[in-house]
Amino acid sequence: MVDFRSLQLATASLGEALEAAKLRPDDAFVRDASIQRFECTFELCVKSLGRQLEAMSDSPAELDTLGYRDMIRTGVERGLVTAEADWFRYRELPNITAHVYDPAKAAQVFAKLPLFLRDAEVLLGKLVARSACSSWAKSWNWRSRNPTWYWCAR
Repeated sequence: MVDFRSLQLATASLGEALEAAKLRPDDAFVRDASIQRFECTFELCVKSLGRQLEAMSDSPAELDTLGYRDMIRTGVERGLVTAEADWFRYRELPNITAHVYDPAKAAQVFAKLPLFLRDAEVLLGKLVARSACSSWAKSWNWRSRNPTWYWCAR
């Protein structure tokens, strides 16, 4: 079973930062902290997805050769990732603010973070459900309060 505690902590941390940003919408420090937490959470999402795909694979060595886009597509095929195009866009966000600090670009990235958090939480739920099961498992989306059933092939 793959351990996703780091990803759980990161998504919670990003959620806290976004809640703080609601209370202080003009605070650049909170905005920048949220972006930093996004970058950490994004990296953990990618690494966690890769680890789960390896655990589900008959030949894990083949997954080592996959690039980011192919890994996301494999995640879609395995029912772990729902919005392929969104994940491709999320990968571009850290590059927008990486080399030159521009408040307008930071605001552009920050505006995408609530959608990313939603997708990261969905991914986390699917990863945990897939990792822990041996047949059918239910993942609970706490925001929409809807259960979703997943078939787990190991």
